Amino acid sequence: MSKIKFCGLKTLDDIFFANELLPEYVGFVFAPKSKRFIAPAQAKKFRGALSEKILAVGVFVNEKLPIVAELLNASIIDAAQLHGDEDDIYIKNLRGMTKKIIIKAFQIKTAEDITAAEKSLADFILADSGAGGGKVFDWSLVKNLSREYFLAGGLTPENVGGAIKILKPFAVDVSSGIETDGKKDFNKMATFAEVVRRENL
Repeated sequence: MSKIKFCGLKTLDDIFFANELLPEYVGFVFAPKSKRFIAPAQAKKFRGALSEKILAVGVFVNEKLPIVAELLNASIIDAAQLHGDEDDIYIKNLRGMTKKIIIKAFQIKTAEDITAAEKSLADFILADSGAGGGKVFDWSLVKNLSREYFLAGGLTPENVGGAIKILKPFAVDVSSGIETDGKKDFNKMATFAEVVRRENL
């Protein structure tokens, strides 16, 4: 049963869309260089409007540990998704500051990347093609991953069914694939969720 994560929500309308479709996760991007960046104050407001059935994930790139831990411990987010150079020492230190979920993203290009991902101390790993590039990587590389993972990178309503059929990931993570002209598109979000749930039957 692959779970759904809608990432990069940045308006209240996005939150209302999510509340209607009830993915298991939504993502708030706290990386300032991202076009989907939101400030902690916005995230707090969005969290207040978000259904209690949905977990909020904060996406960070090389953020200072106290900032990540504060957002987690204030329950603005339920999990931290690390997309930078954060290593196992960083993860250990973060775990010493919070009991919340830690997800570490890995850019998958070679079998060596899979080996590194499997050894990560994070609770979950996220297999991606890059930093929000919206491109699909070679899925055959993750076919034999021995731990649960979020699949990201270029997923769309058109290809997510095939991804689940082939890989059966713990969760599928989508951002640009559910957007039109840089904004979340309710119809694409609904179709994506429908396809995932149909494949899960």
